[in-house]
Amino acid sequence: MSRLSICDLPRYSFFLKRALMGAKPMADDSERLSWLSELAAAPYTRDKMRAFLQGAENAETLSERLRLLRREMLLTVLSRDATGAADYFEVVRTMTDLAQEAVSRMVRVQAKALSERFGVPCSESGVPQDLLVVGMGKLGGEELNVSSDIDLIFVYDEQGRCRPTSTCPNPRRELSNAEFFERLAKKVIPALSDIEGAGFVFRVDMRLRPNGDSGPIVISNDMLEEYLYVQGREWERFAWLKGRVVNEPVFTDQETFDQQCKNLYDVVRPFVFRRYVDFNAISALSNLHKLIRSETQRREAGKELGIDVKLGRGGIREIEFIAQTFQVIRAGREPQLRVKGTLKALQLLEKFGVMKAEQVTQLSEAYIFLRNLEHAIQYIDDQQTHRLPPSTEQQQQVATLMGLEPEQMIGRLMNIREYVARVFDGIFQVDQEQNEDDDWPQGWSVGYDQAQEALAAELSRMGYSQTEQCAGRILQLMGSKFLAAQTESARSRMAQLVKRICGLCPELAGDDQGIPAEVILTRFLTLLEVIAGRSTYVSLLIQYPKVCEKVATVLKTSAWAADYLTAHPIVLDELVDERVSELDNFSPVDWSAWQDDLWEKLREAESDQEAQMNLLRDAHHAAVFKLLMADLEGRFTVERLADQLSALADAVLEMVITLAWQTIASRHCEVPKFAVVAYGKLGGKELSYASDLDLIYLYDDPSPEASKNYTRLVRRMMSWLSVQTSSGILFDVDLRLRPNGENGLVVSSLEMFKRYQRNEDGTGAWPWEHQALTRARFCAGDREIGAAFEKEREDILRLARDKEKVFKDVSEMRDRMLQGHPNPTSLFDVKHDRGGMVDVEFAVQAMVLAYSHEHPELVNNFGNILLLEMAARAGLIDEQLAQKCVAIYRDYRFIQRKHRLEFGSGPVRVNRGEQRENIEAVLELWKSVFGDTGPQRTH
Repeated sequence: MSRLSICDLPRYSFFLKRALMGAKPMADDSERLSWLSELAAAPYTRDKMRAFLQGAENAETLSERLRLLRREMLLTVLSRDATGAADYFEVVRTMTDLAQEAVSRMVRVQAKALSERFGVPCSESGVPQDLLVVGMGKLGGEELNVSSDIDLIFVYDEQGRCRPTSTCPNPRRELSNAEFFERLAKKVIPALSDIEGAGFVFRVDMRLRPNGDSGPIVISNDMLEEYLYVQGREWERFAWLKGRVVNEPVFTDQETFDQQCKNLYDVVRPFVFRRYVDFNAISALSNLHKLIRSETQRREAGKELGIDVKLGRGGIREIEFIAQTFQVIRAGREPQLRVKGTLKALQLLEKFGVMKAEQVTQLSEAYIFLRNLEHAIQYIDDQQTHRLPPSTEQQQQVATLMGLEPEQMIGRLMNIREYVARVFDGIFQVDQEQNEDDDWPQGWSVGYDQAQEALAAELSRMGYSQTEQCAGRILQLMGSKFLAAQTESARSRMAQLVKRICGLCPELAGDDQGIPAEVILTRFLTLLEVIAGRSTYVSLLIQYPKVCEKVATVLKTSAWAADYLTAHPIVLDELVDERVSELDNFSPVDWSAWQDDLWEKLREAESDQEAQMNLLRDAHHAAVFKLLMADLEGRFTVERLADQLSALADAVLEMVITLAWQTIASRHCEVPKFAVVAYGKLGGKELSYASDLDLIYLYDDPSPEASKNYTRLVRRMMSWLSVQTSSGILFDVDLRLRPNGENGLVVSSLEMFKRYQRNEDGTGAWPWEHQALTRARFCAGDREIGAAFEKEREDILRLARDKEKVFKDVSEMRDRMLQGHPNPTSLFDVKHDRGGMVDVEFAVQAMVLAYSHEHPELVNNFGNILLLEMAARAGLIDEQLAQKCVAIYRDYRFIQRKHRLEFGSGPVRVNRGEQRENIEAVLELWKSVFGDTGPQRTH
């Protein structure tokens, strides 16, 4: 089919017809078309854009002129493209030029106007600062389409304040850089996106900025760096892959502006491109694509919306994902791959041998066709749509604008979509549900006892040893009353799942000879017995084979994790969430977003306390399981895991205070003047998976109702935390460390707590209670009470004490603990035996009590490891010995963690000979601190 002529265009583009009438309102059709022919005779260059905008030096004039420029430029692009004078590259280049020119000029005009009122933003050292407008997506990739919005992020280099200038010697008000640039952004965005006069310039989308719509509209480089490395998610790596500064300097010279841009890129580069070959990118982007594809399919379901050439199967987005994934995987080691455009990236992937030449050629041609089709769809009415209309008439319009017959266009589109989808599925290994024929013994799937012998033989063939026992467990499961009550389809899915698991366990056992296949299978069957009546979980494991493999790996790796998963099968849902793989040592120790999400669910169930208790338990179990998964995969150090678990417990306690207080009808204030103080493992931020919480409760409230209501609050909190519901419990809580122990009040006023700790009348705190105070901290509730507690704690610990008495008291406490934890074996108890963890902890606590009045830094509750190092720097112990004991303490904690995961509860005891050097070093630390060898076992 031949291309259209200029005269034909108004018949096929409503936008062109309207725009032409607006541009030449008084002319007749022939004059308009003649003018359009002249306009379309040459590309609309950036120089031509600048000439059009010349003289527009204020915001109002520039806004009007930009809208007129967009209309004229779109008429040119549309006409040249539809008549065959322009190709894809000219179209996207022209659109990108317009966006950059519009953004740059609008920033300049608005910034100059603001500077005349407030001065010029400068760094603390006086260097002028410019707003850096980062174009994301297709603007960043210099491949903007004709009706695209522009994704922007506003950044500036350094904090500082505005300074007077010759044009603004007396600023109305001294603004910080953040305030200045926020005002600037709020003027630039509507100036580009508001519809007025000849329309708009570009729709502006700010949702890609840190924290999306809830984040600040402008951020500094430092803020961006902290966000990316603390909260940055996998999809943001792909978004920032295309990020590019698109404006020009206003207050700085070009060299300074380039340096500010470089500083920004230096922040972003290591976040996007890892130093190693990063194959995790495939699963991350695959998950993102699944969400997009499923959402597209959901929207299209039952509706005649037409084919989505961008987000649909085999569309533009899949080609972009292919290129971006390989870039993120390999560009850490191959800097040349760090290009912004999709087609450039594909060519380089061929050059580096990542993709075959034939594949790159076909994908590139497919990409250009799909983008041209997208443009033709948008030419009709200047709408930001990517859907090929379903009606024959509209398809005729689109095809004609492309110079094709409708049948040609549809045929090529279908071939391209099929090819792109096939390549994509091959790269991302999109899972297909398997159909498995049942070739196992007859009757096994309904639990017939007669099938046990034949089933045992089948298991033996697969590599199992305890075949009779395993076969019996399988038949017990398949014949259970829970399965009998299910539909035939549900029972069939369970049989399919059992067969898959039976094949999987010997493969996993082959990776680790220490865990036999039948142990893994038994643990999995125990889980299946729990979920047998919950077909949703069975369907989950069938639908996601990789999740099934993850479950098997968890069951193999840890007996404690197996018990946890079996006790809380709801956490299986977390294995579908690929964000689990983002947790590591660099993840923020911040559960506020988790709290926000949970509060929404709790508010929906506010009339049902039991439902709220279960929601809280389920959310906590899920969060712990996410941490467990990261831990089992080796992505946490022992310390960082303890930080996360402790912060999560703090977040739970914070919520429980509010939830419990709301249930007290007689409460005398809306917000309780009440605080929770943690001791022990939570106090030292060394919480482990199943740790109890050692807590005390304080209030500072003059109301006569205070004591009664806060006592009620504590009892309600104990229910929220420790009562067994259908979803289990949150924590076991120990209150024995409160003033006067088990005989004391469950909650104390702050003043009473202070008097007790000061012990001025001889009836207050015992020495061991001050020892416990070394590992205490405010963890939830009223911040003012928390600060008062922390000050009192510091004052108590910094009291001058008789060192000999301190060492004697701590040693006596060590002796009582040693005798209270007998070890009749020849093994070494890592925690309680002499030379173990408790010796290190008591040595640290003794130094805190004895020397804090001379070395106040020791009162900081930094944990045993850092306090040991601080004590060495203060000259209290030998530095080499301290470093050795730091390493030993870490090793002990790792052994303890590993034992808990492998065997669950019980004493952690290992070969004494293998720990001999460590034991001797810790005993040397004890002697160095206490001056003697310390207590010995008496039995």
